[in-house]
This record gives sequence, C-alpha cells and structure tokens, in this order.
Amino acid sequence: MKLTREQFEQAVEQAISRLPEEIRARMENLAVIVENRPSADLLAEMGFEPDETLFGLYTGIPLPQRSATEPPLYPDEILIFREPLEQFCRTIEELEDEIEITVAHEVAHFLGIGEERLAELGYA
Repeated sequence: MKLTREQFEQAVEQAISRLPEEIRARMENLAVIVENRPSADLLAEMGFEPDETLFGLYTGIPLPQRSATEPPLYPDEILIFREPLEQFCRTIEELEDEIEITVAHEVAHFLGIGEERLAELGYA
C-alpha cells in the first residue's frame, strides 16, 4: 500500500483531528512529523535490530514530568514513519487505521502513558 507523501500527511492530520478535543487541546509545543523511515542509528540507539519495524516515536519530556517553572525551549516531537506503515498494510483502510493507532500511541506517551497501560488499552 503506497500513498503520496501529501496523502499520507493528510491521513496523519485526520488521525490527529479524531483525537478527543481535551487531548488535542493539550498538544501545545508538540510537532508531529512524517519521516520516510527510522534511521539505522535511531533503531540501534533504541535497541532494535535493523530489520525490526518501528511505526512511530515520541521524543521529549512527557507532560506529567515537566517543570512548571522551566518549560521546554523546543517542541517535543512525534515521528511517524511512512514506509514501515505502508509496507505493513495491505489496504487504504488498514493503513488509515494503523496510522490512527500509531498517532494515538505516541500522543499517549506525550501525555505520560506508558507501554503497559497502552497494552491494556489495546494500543501496543
């Protein structure tokens, strides 16, 4: 399943727009960026094998861990990796669903929700 970059970015924007308003309202100082794929260095840094799949990544300081007196200077980032998602999915519907799950998963990390709780909620 392949989309143009513009179509893929639009699918990511749609996934964000479907998040509940109370979550979107908290997404200040957060950039959501589409990358083609994670770099080999990033995968190695995270302890992934070169052939392992990574759909998305949150980098930054989760909201519950932030200091009220020292806000971050730069936006946190959510990276959404286009090629692994496209390779994993067979239909446009499956790809849109997987993008939505990935966006929700990474936004949850921004909100301070860990992998264990995400698994309980069906997002891992």
